[in-house]
Amino acid sequence: MASGDIAHHLVNWSIGEGFWTFNLDTIVMGWVLAAILVITAMVVGSRLQASAPSGMQNWLEGVVDFIDDLVQGSFPVKDPLIAPVAMTVFLWILLMNSMDVIPAYLPGMVAHWFGIAEFRITPTVNLNTTLGVAVAVFLLMIATNLRVKGFSYFKTYLTHPFGIFLAPINIIMSLIEEITKPLSLGLRLFGNMFAGELVFLLLAMLPWWGGLVMGEVWSLFESLIIILQAFIFTVLTVVYLGMANMQDH
Repeated sequence: MASGDIAHHLVNWSIGEGFWTFNLDTIVMGWVLAAILVITAMVVGSRLQASAPSGMQNWLEGVVDFIDDLVQGSFPVKDPLIAPVAMTVFLWILLMNSMDVIPAYLPGMVAHWFGIAEFRITPTVNLNTTLGVAVAVFLLMIATNLRVKGFSYFKTYLTHPFGIFLAPINIIMSLIEEITKPLSLGLRLFGNMFAGELVFLLLAMLPWWGGLVMGEVWSLFESLIIILQAFIFTVLTVVYLGMANMQDH
């Protein structure tokens, strides 16, 4: 694979120009994976076995227990919204990340059969996806702050961290602190997944025997990254929502 081929595999199936560019492959895959998640949950929910859970139910119950332990162990708050949001974020990001183990050239090859020039199958290698989810979590955090603390939440912008007499500086510092939360969430996930995709593409430039051996090794390592990045995003989501539920003292 030449460097031009690598650049070709990094191009999205898009329409529009400039700010109004829509990456159709990212949108389609994001919605398809979300639909798979919803349908799987509905099927498993309709076939629950209380006595001897197995298969997908057993795995999902393990995820539920993990999220519950994470929420209860992190903050002494009782918000029925945190655990469902955290579980949805974890499973959806995990599914989107998992698409990265599919060979990069394969989605494009299949897309060509239907007359589509480019197609990137992993939504989280697109900054629009990772920042979109991060901003959604950020807005939910602000809504939780307002629900729990009311408009006194905005007092922190005036008094934190230097006291009321330095309110202008406090506002600037607080805004920077708030803005970095969705930025760090989105950029961390995007950076790690994009780097993994680049490594797969670079391995494809090796002779077939080298690509086969190193591809298997990197696939195992990438599997850990896929899980780890979903876990980190979920933990930070729980932390932000948990902090929003705590009263300031």
